Amino acid sequence: MQDARIRLGSAALLSVAAFISVEGACAVFIWWLLFTPRMRSVRNRSMILGMLALIGVVAAMIMISGGNWVSYFARMGVILLVGMWLYTEQEHGDLLSVAVWAFGNRAGFELGMVGECAMQVAEALSGDFSRIQFAMRLKGDVWGIKKLVPAGLILIHDAMVRADTITELLAARGYQKGGTLCPKFRTGPVDLLAGTCAICVLIFALIPVSEFFILYR
Repeated sequence: MQDARIRLGSAALLSVAAFISVEGACAVFIWWLLFTPRMRSVRNRSMILGMLALIGVVAAMIMISGGNWVSYFARMGVILLVGMWLYTEQEHGDLLSVAVWAFGNRAGFELGMVGECAMQVAEALSGDFSRIQFAMRLKGDVWGIKKLVPAGLILIHDAMVRADTITELLAARGYQKGGTLCPKFRTGPVDLLAGTCAICVLIFALIPVSEFFILYR
């Protein structure tokens, strides 16, 4: 998907649709199968599996407490797939361009800068996660669920340190508020089709199947 505006908008709509209901999550999964490269473009499959394991742990706790764990796992799993696709398709400068296009060179530039900094931190965390796994293999430790909590604490600490470093760097370079950017976008026919289908998926999630039959009658 070339147009960053449609990509970000579709991801937002699909995430809302998947969160609303299991039916919406199923529709989002079909959209994901049709309009994304699926698992072929995943940069770090171990991190994705780790996040799925965390969702599975929460789902197991919901099952023990008597809740609807299938609904939770399906909806959160599909949202994870959408986030994974958005992360792998994202290019440097996309968030800044979309924010400036939507909100202008002042507020939009600020929001875009925050988004770009967050993406840099996310990429760095992916590398940290790989290094943690490599260090564990050197020590002879086996990766498992028990290692998720200490690894998560390390990643959170590293993210906070990087955020503080970025802030100091921007302040040292004299950055205050706003900026100037002339964003350019490329919109192809596949982008328009995918965006339209994302809107349809959200409408489907908002209106249950039973109400579709009532409206039809």
